Amino acid sequence: MNIEPGSVLKQMRESQPPVHYLVGTPKGHLSQHEQKLLEVPWQTVRQGVQVKLLPQEGEVYVLAQSTDRTNKERAMRMRQLKGLVKRLKELQAMTLRRDQLLLKLGAAKAQYPAAWRLLEVTVPAGTDKGMAQGLSFRLLRPKLREARRREGRYLLRSNLSDQEPEKMWQLYIQLTQVEAAFKDLKGDLSLRPIYHQLERRIEAHIFVAFLAYCLHVSLRARLRLLAPGLTPRSLLEKFAAIQMLDVHFPTSDGRELVFCRYTQPEKDHRLLLAQLGWDLPPQSPPKITAKQEMLME
Repeated sequence: MNIEPGSVLKQMRESQPPVHYLVGTPKGHLSQHEQKLLEVPWQTVRQGVQVKLLPQEGEVYVLAQSTDRTNKERAMRMRQLKGLVKRLKELQAMTLRRDQLLLKLGAAKAQYPAAWRLLEVTVPAGTDKGMAQGLSFRLLRPKLREARRREGRYLLRSNLSDQEPEKMWQLYIQLTQVEAAFKDLKGDLSLRPIYHQLERRIEAHIFVAFLAYCLHVSLRARLRLLAPGLTPRSLLEKFAAIQMLDVHFPTSDGRELVFCRYTQPEKDHRLLLAQLGWDLPPQSPPKITAKQEMLME
């Protein structure tokens, strides 16, 4: 069953007690209110972040723009454009039939979807080999200018019409933090659904997942101070090369010496450990098993 988002928000507004919401809105909706938003002045909520508030029928639309986000989106778009143009030039130099060319163009479109919308690609007619040499493309400058105008801007929708712009921004930041937490739980921590039947097992599962997330957050905070630019995921992948292993040595009386050892860290591991102020624990002392006849009993 398909449910329209607008009907859900309407039910939330009319519910008793009322339900408050702050949700993201597709950029396509920006064109519907663009003219009205042009008449609203910008309000600064913090350095590099400005918002516009547009009340609309019991709701308020929040147009936010961020300098950091603008720079990030612009860099991403430029990487996509450069990658797509490079790929199209490579295709022009190939000797391909039309069907082969179309398949490779489809792959390029899937790899660079944002940049593909900014180019007009013309495929030559015919099925002979060498058709790729007739491939042409050009930049759609009006679409590029429109994309540049909307870089770093996003439209929010809320029924918290009596809130100050700073408060709206803080609520949105909290929303992004919650979404990032779920992403970390499913991504870096690889937590998956486990179906329990007992309440205590459900609580234990949630508790262990929460502890793992706390460690993940603590690791991110430590990296931010001591190793900027390094993420928890990259650090864990790096240290995954250090492994634990058990080495068994049989003795003449039928027993075994068991050495629990971790592999020695490489040079880059030692640099990271020193940067973070960590020391690996000492190697465990060896253990010796009982005699075989005692085990048989």
